[in-house]
Parts: sequence; C-alpha cells; structure tokens
Amino acid sequence: MQKLGPDELGDLLEQPLVAVLATYRKDGSVLLSPVWHQWRDGGFDVVVGPNDIKLTHLRRDSRASVLVYEHIPPYRGLEAQGEAHLDPEGAAEAIASMAVRYLGPEDGPAYAETVTNAVLVRLEPAQVRGWDFADDWG
Repeated sequence: MQKLGPDELGDLLEQPLVAVLATYRKDGSVLLSPVWHQWRDGGFDVVVGPNDIKLTHLRRDSRASVLVYEHIPPYRGLEAQGEAHLDPEGAAEAIASMAVRYLGPEDGPAYAETVTNAVLVRLEPAQVRGWDFADDWG
C-alpha cells in the first residue's frame, strides 16, 4: 500500500463515487452518511438539506471526515479530516455541478432545480490520508 496525497490519486476524486461523511452526534458517537461530493480547491464540497441531521451535528460540532474509495483494484482511497464550514450561499452552484456528475447532463440539471434551501458543507482538511494498492496488484 502506498501513502498518497490527493494529487497522486489520479482521477479518483473526479469519479462519481458516493463518499461517506462522518459527523458527531450529541453523545459523541459517529454518524456515517453516504453523500455526493466534489473535490475543489483543496477541499470537499457536500450539499445537505436545511433539516438534515448532519447539518444539526455540524452546527454543534464542526469536526467532520470524508472518505472516498474505489471498490475495484487498485482500491484507491482518500480520507480527509478537519473542521467543516457551512455556507448557505454556495449550495446551488455546488449541487448543479454535482448533479450533472452523478446523474448526467440531462437528469442532473432537472434534479438540481429541485434542491432548495440547501447548505454547502465545505471541508478543507487539516489531515489527509490517501492510499492505493497498485504495488500489490502488479
């Protein structure tokens, strides 16, 4: 296994892979949630609805992690940890971009128009751990 940074993982962060967002409940336990994401300017964007429990968690405790990984060899992946910043103004642009990536050029814009009052969760990681197992697969 190689330890890598985001720039060394090829197109991993451009793929429409569902990521896992970790937030913290009031009792300190972790909630793991599948989310759409985009990697932009050295950080992750995730969009959540105005009544989403993840948003409640992040307003109380801004610590978060995002995990993105492949399900096929060489099993590239990236874990990012840090403080999440909430931006209601950036959600529309982010969801428009993500919806096209995940749903395609026809269905993406139509879906993005249905997302209202959302909040952009921005995670510019303090710690990053990337990997692949290319050496193990020849």
